[in-house]
Amino acid sequence: MRLYELLLFLSNIGLFALTVLLKKGRRRFPVFVASGIATLLLVIHWTVEGYRVQIFFPYSITMLFLAISGYSYFKKTGPKKIPRFMLGSAYTAIAIMLVVTAGLIYAFPVFKLPEPTGEFKVGTQIFHFVDTKREEIFDEARDGKRELMVQVWYPAQAGTGKYAPFIPDTQILNYMAANYGLPGFTLQHLKYVSSNAYSGAEVSSAQTSYPLILANPGFGSSRFLHTSQAENLASHGYIVAVIDHTYNTFATEFPDGRITTSTTNGLFSPDHDYRTESGNRDKLGKVLTDDVAFALDQFELIQSGQIPSHLKGRFDLGHVGVFGHSIGGATAYDAAYDPRITVGIDLDGALYRLRDREGLRKPFLFMNSESEFDRLKMVMDNRVYTDAELNRMGNTREWMNQVTEYKKLELERMRETVTAGGQFLYIDNTEHLNFIDVQFISPLFKMLGVTGKIAPERANSVINAYILDFFDMYLKNQGGILMKGPNSRFPEVKFVTSLL
Repeated sequence: MRLYELLLFLSNIGLFALTVLLKKGRRRFPVFVASGIATLLLVIHWTVEGYRVQIFFPYSITMLFLAISGYSYFKKTGPKKIPRFMLGSAYTAIAIMLVVTAGLIYAFPVFKLPEPTGEFKVGTQIFHFVDTKREEIFDEARDGKRELMVQVWYPAQAGTGKYAPFIPDTQILNYMAANYGLPGFTLQHLKYVSSNAYSGAEVSSAQTSYPLILANPGFGSSRFLHTSQAENLASHGYIVAVIDHTYNTFATEFPDGRITTSTTNGLFSPDHDYRTESGNRDKLGKVLTDDVAFALDQFELIQSGQIPSHLKGRFDLGHVGVFGHSIGGATAYDAAYDPRITVGIDLDGALYRLRDREGLRKPFLFMNSESEFDRLKMVMDNRVYTDAELNRMGNTREWMNQVTEYKKLELERMRETVTAGGQFLYIDNTEHLNFIDVQFISPLFKMLGVTGKIAPERANSVINAYILDFFDMYLKNQGGILMKGPNSRFPEVKFVTSLL
């Protein structure tokens, strides 16, 4: 909770207490003064911190008390006697409003992203890339080329001014709320959440160049939801580019004000058979993989000065990594076949296009949630789902048998890749969404099981430590301590030594 909204909320509790506890003849002046203080706090809060819908009730209570207490104080006469049951109802309503406000503030906090752990300050810049060689296939209404918004985080000189907002494109917040099944206004307060990066800051001169890491959000996600990971890597001396895969995000805003939303969910339907579903996932996957290759092309042009940017000449393109979450993790795996990419990480993502090529023979880290590993473990142990489990999941046995066969191929590809210098691990008490910043948005997600039992801050710390250690080992020839096996600092992390 922010300072002035906390003080405003406490002043409302104070007003309520004074009104209830003081006798009628003694409360006129104290309540008037307290109302004035509450009103001052409201003005400061609106001016400094900004209005948000979650504390609508304290706004209303403050103005109501100011009006009534002001009238009573200057008129020198109180209002007509109010029947006890009406007064009791009013007090009850105010008490309920204060309790509801406390719940809303808890459920939808203006949170702080974890501070990066590295020595560098962090800068950020947003790019708009247009691939003139590819037609856009996910927008039937437009005859256009494939466009991408890509946000870059990088080591910066000492920053000045304010941090950039966590979500600079606030027009997409309604779509974000809808994506999580919430009313459109629910997440409007996220426009007040700050990042730890400075917009357009100069690149740090501590090194001549920095390794490049390309990152990929999952299905219906967004580049913003990898901010804490990108900032942390940048603070340790990496340039990190997170790609908004157009029409696969919940919303993407372009420089001309256009907003695209997810249309790729139309590829997936419970009416499809497994072969159709799998083929559609491969179709989407190819587009996402091509996005990574195209983005890397653009950074090569920036490096050479063909695209103007203050990042010119600052990329170490001999050391390029890739990572992603969910289908973005599968994208990282598929994109890592590009010979320009040295190493990659898949965060809880099932792979695609496995029948098109042999296993990836370069260092790669598979980092899974506990729940996803449990599903893989069932395949590894040849365990068959019961009829009750299938009914609970809404799947047929024929469908699950086909899924199991594909998972066996996936495990075979993972084995081949781990043998080439990678690792496979999972994190206790985590769920799929613990790998992105959505875990910070509301504690309700943890209560509902959308994220795991692990504290969001702890999950973020563990995941960032292992991402950094793996990239350091292969892109900087340092670190690698965490990749050697279980570590007492991170007992949640479990290494899987056999994928048989």
